[in-house]
Amino acid sequence: MLPARVARNCLRGLPTRAFSTSPLVRRADNPIPANDPKNRDTPSPVSSTNATPLSSEGNMDKPLQESVQEGEERRAMQAPNRQGVWSRSQQPREKAMVGPRFEQMIMYDQPRPLAAIELIHKQPVNWVKERTVKCDGGGGPLGHPRIFINVDKPQICACTYCGLPYAKESNRKILEALPNPSYPLEPTGHEAEVPRGYQSNTGKPLEQR
Repeated sequence: MLPARVARNCLRGLPTRAFSTSPLVRRADNPIPANDPKNRDTPSPVSSTNATPLSSEGNMDKPLQESVQEGEERRAMQAPNRQGVWSRSQQPREKAMVGPRFEQMIMYDQPRPLAAIELIHKQPVNWVKERTVKCDGGGGPLGHPRIFINVDKPQICACTYCGLPYAKESNRKILEALPNPSYPLEPTGHEAEVPRGYQSNTGKPLEQR
């Protein structure tokens, strides 16, 4: 270890470091601040060029033509049978279908499945005489765990798994007096109706009917 006097003599020849009290200026790559007070609207990807008739070859013999109004309506609807979202974690379709990916694209050709939450409300009410009804979704591979539903109250009780509606026969007059029931009380012949007993167990492994 060097003596203190020798160490001080060695440090005298080293250059001194300059310190500055001025703030350091850094340039951001993004000139727009994170909390921008101005509302910047995202332009719609629907283009007027889609209204120009083109060849229908390779598109199931349908014209590749769509007006701006039709394309914007299809982009804004969450599903063909429902206008808005049905879950808090779901992103609106009009906000999801933006950007270069959807520019000059026929909205009619994009996947647009029907909303199951609307289809289940086309199922007619299953009238029962017991106070408690059991539901397993019809059984089989497409069924669900069996649950028991209490139908004492004068209301339509839906299964929390499959959504099938049940009601007690003694409460029929009360439910028929309602102006707009959430489920049809009788079969209406809608194409989304599933007949009761369409899927049930046959008693044999891996079989259903």
